[in-house]
Amino acid sequence: MASKEDIRAGHRAGRGALTPAALSGAGAGIARHGLAWASRLTGGHPGTFAAYLGVGSEPPTLPLLTALHEAGHRVLLPVCEPDLGLSWVYWTPASESVRSRYAPIQEPAGERHGTAVMLHAHGIFLPATAVDFSGNRIGQGGGYYDKFLAALAALLPPRAETSDGGLPPLPTAAVVFDSEVLPAGSIPAESFDRKVAAALTPGGLLLLQSS
Repeated sequence: MASKEDIRAGHRAGRGALTPAALSGAGAGIARHGLAWASRLTGGHPGTFAAYLGVGSEPPTLPLLTALHEAGHRVLLPVCEPDLGLSWVYWTPASESVRSRYAPIQEPAGERHGTAVMLHAHGIFLPATAVDFSGNRIGQGGGYYDKFLAALAALLPPRAETSDGGLPPLPTAAVVFDSEVLPAGSIPAESFDRKVAAALTPGGLLLLQSS
């Protein structure tokens, strides 16, 4: 089995070869399928979703954020805090962005909320460089989301009791390109890892675990 570092490096190299046209098409597909997933989770009513802004060669998520907002959903974006913490700010297309103090990214300006804001959320779109059909995820390597998902699991009960910790307490979809969804068992799982329930790709939404 390849290491997380090798898988991450290989997929980042593949992403770097994508053309602007390919990225644009991917963004449109992610927005279409992500919005449909959000509508299913809320029964067609406005809801609240945590997401993130994909940059560079990451799967583009700005079209998804915009589509969610235009459909009446509230959107939460992360802000990096000390000690690998995340707080959350409500975002709209008019939101101001500022340079993060802790990561090489732009973050939304505004009132920051802790993990407890997820008590009002309906689902979470997560960054990833790969997922497998066992629900294992490789993130960007920073550790922010591992800590956030652990805090979320402590805040909310799991949706299913299983030997490996159950499904996430909120529906989660890792946003990746189609080729980054790997066979079950392809990604090494460590004790601090938290599984995700679905993969959102330009081609559609794939369920990774059964509830």
